[in-house]
Amino acid sequence: MAESQDMLERLFAMQTELNDRIFIKKDIRGRDGETLKMEGLINEARAATESSAEGVGPNTDVNHWLNNYLTALDDESRELREELLWKWWSKDKLDMQNIRVEIVDQLHFWVSLALTAGMDANMVFKAYMQKNAINHQRQENDYSKHNKNEADNLAIKV
Repeated sequence: MAESQDMLERLFAMQTELNDRIFIKKDIRGRDGETLKMEGLINEARAATESSAEGVGPNTDVNHWLNNYLTALDDESRELREELLWKWWSKDKLDMQNIRVEIVDQLHFWVSLALTAGMDANMVFKAYMQKNAINHQRQENDYSKHNKNEADNLAIKV
């Protein structure tokens, strides 16, 4: 398990480096006029959740970049969808190589979303473990829209 977690930490570090490189290369600036850095986004998100601060509002860098990364993730999902075959009468074949690349493209933006929300690899792992346990419990209780209760999600501590 530790090896997998190390790989996740490495992905987060690599994505931080890539995002910072893009911010510099494209001269992307935050609302303060300075070159944007992932560290600043992470700190803004964490400050809003770790104190009694006002929180992250609509006119913040965090909100702006969560929207940007979600839009990019949505677009990568669309690209993956276009690779899938739905015509059951077709003789086409799946391009598994491109499907795998589209999934990795999604991962880039997913990690960027997590980082922008102030999460690191360890926080994602802990939240995943808690949510996974809830999902198993939901299966034990024949989870459906009729007995759906999001209160169990409130127990997840990130």
